[in-house]
Amino acid sequence: MVKICCIGAGYVGGPTMAVIALKCPSIEVAVVDISAPRIAAWNSDQLPIYEPGIDEIVKQCRGKNLFFSTAVEKHVSEADIIFVSVNTPTKTQGLGAGKAADLTYWESAARMIADVSKSNKIVVEKSTVPVKTAEAIEKILTHNSKGIKYQILSNPEFLAEGTAIEDLFSPDRVLIGGRETPDGQKATQALKEVYAHWVPEDRIIITNLWSAELSKLAANAFLAQRISSVNAMSALCEATGANISEVAHAVGKDTRIGPKFLNASVGFGGSCFQKDILNLVYICECNGLTEVANYWKQVIKVNDYQKNRFVNRVVSSMFNTVSGKKIAILGFAFKKDTGDTRETPAIDVCKGLLGDKAQLSIYDLQVTEDQIRRELSMKKFDWDHPIHLQLMSPAAVKEVSVVWDAYEATNGAHGICILTEWDEFKTLDYKKIFDNMQKPAFLFDGRNVVDVEKLREIGFIVYSIGKPLDAWLKDMPAMA
Repeated sequence: MVKICCIGAGYVGGPTMAVIALKCPSIEVAVVDISAPRIAAWNSDQLPIYEPGIDEIVKQCRGKNLFFSTAVEKHVSEADIIFVSVNTPTKTQGLGAGKAADLTYWESAARMIADVSKSNKIVVEKSTVPVKTAEAIEKILTHNSKGIKYQILSNPEFLAEGTAIEDLFSPDRVLIGGRETPDGQKATQALKEVYAHWVPEDRIIITNLWSAELSKLAANAFLAQRISSVNAMSALCEATGANISEVAHAVGKDTRIGPKFLNASVGFGGSCFQKDILNLVYICECNGLTEVANYWKQVIKVNDYQKNRFVNRVVSSMFNTVSGKKIAILGFAFKKDTGDTRETPAIDVCKGLLGDKAQLSIYDLQVTEDQIRRELSMKKFDWDHPIHLQLMSPAAVKEVSVVWDAYEATNGAHGICILTEWDEFKTLDYKKIFDNMQKPAFLFDGRNVVDVEKLREIGFIVYSIGKPLDAWLKDMPAMA
């Protein structure tokens, strides 16, 4: 029986291994992590991540050919194929701080694999890593090999949160990068055979190691670039009276461009986009490609500009101050159908409003109060380090209350900010909400989910990203 072990039981490792176990009943899959609470959650009825469809798969396979364990060394030593899905956070200090990926967790995983292995292994990079990481891992393993042979493969994930299970069941492509040697090709074939249980052969792409590593960074950079492009246009639409939804629809009809990722919003979030672009920028700079680095930096700059622009719109519309005013925040996750808050635009918007002394009442369908408070008290990039290394400073968020109902969040509020496109926010009783708010009642739609005209008829002053401005807002400056 082929044995697979995945180091790291997070958003990538958990769902990916669950689907492999489901689709390959003849393979034994172990997911290991040093975090006992996380493993306990995977073994319970309350899984540590929210992702549509994952509960059923885990319950079907757990205890049969899918195991979650803290016995890291035991499962690593027994495995034929080891997936490494550990964090690669952005460095916060030292060489490349603020841009380069910190490979501390990766290196310690590689050293541990070398320590405990008694048989030949295929080691698969599953986390997003900078180009040439495989080479570094290879060096660590071969210099500590004790006669054991290792083959390193790059198999980046292309999952979108909220549709991860769908993406795993029916991927656009599975990318496997390996060495172009006989042993490398053999290892590539072994991993290809795992995916071939359910993925059509023409969707499994084989490349060299560096192409696979770079393809992941490039894919995320291209997607983020589309969002920044449409968001840059949204600012111009507001200035000219154009409507970004109409512009995006017209642009997306061009088959060379296509309609996906053309929704204007308060900005992109998630664990990958910003981190991967910063990583790309750093690699470009290290290779002397300053102009290329500057090009990709601009994608992040426009994203930051969009979040600042939103906050300034809120403050300037409400008589240039939100001090002491209750602002309802609807949605904290970085997108709908996930409980993930990593790099969510809501963090910067909330911090911007708190900076002007607003009183925030936050409601999200999937995000816990602890998570919201932790995000608002953390420094940038700290989110990607283990929780026990994250400092809490609760004093920083005393102006925040977290509630479990949209109507409670908006009751008595001066303004509402919609920051996640949860479907629920399209169907709320906005007349009831309006009646219970301070007047004038403001609604700032950061996701373009509401019917602007209907809300204006009710009496709201509405700001919707990239849409023609409410008469009230026309004389207000877009940027303070």
